Amino acid sequence: MQNRIANQFEGFINTPPLWKKDFQGIQQFELSEIINPLQKPIAEDLPSLSSNFVMGKRVERFFEWIIRQNQDYKLLAENKQVSRDKITLGELDFLLKDLIKKQVYHVEMVYKFYVYDPSFSKETQRWIGPNRKDSLLQKTEKLKKKQFPLLFKPETKGLLKSLNLNAKETLQQTCFKANLFVPRELQDQEYSEINNDCIAGSWLHFKDFKISSYKNFEYYAPKKQDWPILPKYGETWFSHLEIIDQIEMLFESKKAPLIWIKKPGNTYERLFVVWW
Repeated sequence: MQNRIANQFEGFINTPPLWKKDFQGIQQFELSEIINPLQKPIAEDLPSLSSNFVMGKRVERFFEWIIRQNQDYKLLAENKQVSRDKITLGELDFLLKDLIKKQVYHVEMVYKFYVYDPSFSKETQRWIGPNRKDSLLQKTEKLKKKQFPLLFKPETKGLLKSLNLNAKETLQQTCFKANLFVPRELQDQEYSEINNDCIAGSWLHFKDFKISSYKNFEYYAPKKQDWPILPKYGETWFSHLEIIDQIEMLFESKKAPLIWIKKPGNTYERLFVVWW
């Protein structure tokens, strides 16, 4: 795929925050917009991204790059591991200072894809990973009980002292971006707990994807690190029968693929096909 890293970055930038201000007691860090054209292509500025970074590490580099471009911020530290007796307790994603507000932040970068499962009783419980291995509530609990408390561990004091920082004066927030996928029959529904701008597509069970109404379109199943990319950048497309074969292979390892759909007139959709 041409301009792959630039397209990944564009998708990251265009992914909205999952909430505007506060969710489950966690504040959202407002990532600044890039208003001016890039003076240097991001792939050229961050050559390490040409290696096989997983999506989570890739978006951390995107976040870091944006902060470094903004003169209102000073990046103090990134991806600092905290250990005890050679055992890693966790990692602080970013410590940065807002030079205008004179405020230090500890920011955890989160980038997620969730599907909406109406079988759960509460809306906040219904946003789950497409493979049912994680959920929005599990992630927010991890932030509150593991990742944010790491700042106050005795093992973190040395790092903070070297940066002349005080944990009690540091605001903890998350830059939590997400792409949400809902059942087709619920696409027009408003969701009260999240930012509805995050709705990026729909999801289906495999048996529903195999019906005749899907046979006349073209398809592509991107690798996970390419999930942020907009489908319009797809270069290789497969028939319905060909993509079914690819989906079945992924299902063998219980992986629900993200599918790009190309329709007549060069219109596009994003769709998860789930195995469960």
